[in-house]
Amino acid sequence: MKRSLVIFAATAALVAAAAGSTLAARALSGPVGKPAQLVFYGHVESLVPKGRRFELRFDPALWLTGTAGEHICRCGPGLPNDYAILDETHRLLTFLVRPDAAVTIITRRSYETPITVAELAQIVAGKNPKHRRLFERKAGFWIRVGEKYPGPVISLGQQYQP
Repeated sequence: MKRSLVIFAATAALVAAAAGSTLAARALSGPVGKPAQLVFYGHVESLVPKGRRFELRFDPALWLTGTAGEHICRCGPGLPNDYAILDETHRLLTFLVRPDAAVTIITRRSYETPITVAELAQIVAGKNPKHRRLFERKAGFWIRVGEKYPGPVISLGQQYQP
């Protein structure tokens, strides 16, 4: 009886391992088709009106955690602040931004503050039309880019960085 139980358990383990490796292979092979939205982290270099939209010049970077972050900062185990940013090229990408895109910045009073794209354009240009107590002007942003041509930015969210 014990021998048949051991054989059953071994068979079940092999089937589970085979199924798991198939799922892992599917996960590593990528999605079928492109994702509905792309998300990038980086720094907003400029944001200017262009017709009925805005044009964003964006310096993408990699926000890394875990082992990847430890390797780029060469700090060994225990990544400071649990992240590292890799920004090697400073090559600017151009995106169109919808005028109704959701924008969130970090302010000292309420931390997450929703504003308009037009106000963010003024802040990026060095102005502060509503006299907001900005936490940090140069903190990076997460941007979400829609799938439909011309791939407009549909949201910008400033990232807190300790």
